[in-house]
Amino acid sequence: MDAIELGVFSSRLEAVCDEMGAVLKRAAFSPNIKDRLDYSCAVFDQFGELCAQAAHIPVHLGSMAFAMADIVDRLEWSPGDMVVLNDPYLGGTHLPDVTAIAPFYVEGQLRGFVANRAHHANIGADAPGSMPLSTHIEQEGVLLPPMHLIRGYEYQAEAVERLAAVEPGGQSGLGGDFQAQLSANRVGVRRLQKLIGTMGEGCFLDGLTALNDYAERLAREEFEAIPDGVWRFCDVMDDDGAGGVDIPIAVAVTI
Repeated sequence: MDAIELGVFSSRLEAVCDEMGAVLKRAAFSPNIKDRLDYSCAVFDQFGELCAQAAHIPVHLGSMAFAMADIVDRLEWSPGDMVVLNDPYLGGTHLPDVTAIAPFYVEGQLRGFVANRAHHANIGADAPGSMPLSTHIEQEGVLLPPMHLIRGYEYQAEAVERLAAVEPGGQSGLGGDFQAQLSANRVGVRRLQKLIGTMGEGCFLDGLTALNDYAERLAREEFEAIPDGVWRFCDVMDDDGAGGVDIPIAVAVTI
């Protein structure tokens, strides 16, 4: 791809993420999602490498960019799947942020994933808002390891039961915010399949490679502009809510 073609391709991928976010916002019930816009959407390649994300709340997907490869390898995938998780040790952030991941296939071949992460008003904690002052992670609510909510277009009863316990829903057992996340991913899958059908599978995959190569060149140029040395900074966190005050946070970056 030349520079213009790559720019158009990048914008088309970002447009998929933008549309996923629009669906999520309009379909959700929680003010955390509809009003505070506390959600993010992204596209990953078949290996779990981040390819595009909308300008929502990138911190959500910063951790996902490093965790997706492990999640992709950890699970078996098939068309119609939907995986959910919130475990911060396996690619999540804090427990109210639930991630939904869906693979997309072209002619039976896995070609990538779409994902969105949204902040739920209730994830099962004792305190309203599911952001209590806690000393152990289980006190923050229901911990969800990466698990299939839908497998081959079929809802998985155990996963539905776990989610319905924190956000009761209608006949499906799932609440509106979970349904909104699933809908956003379904739209993302359809748009990407249509995009590949328009430009061709080979061109699409070449575009993903070119886009990530371009991002790497930009990053390397920025790193090369930083003088060699060790750069240090220290600050303090005022309070941890459990009696600790002025907790030091220090970093040393070596170039």
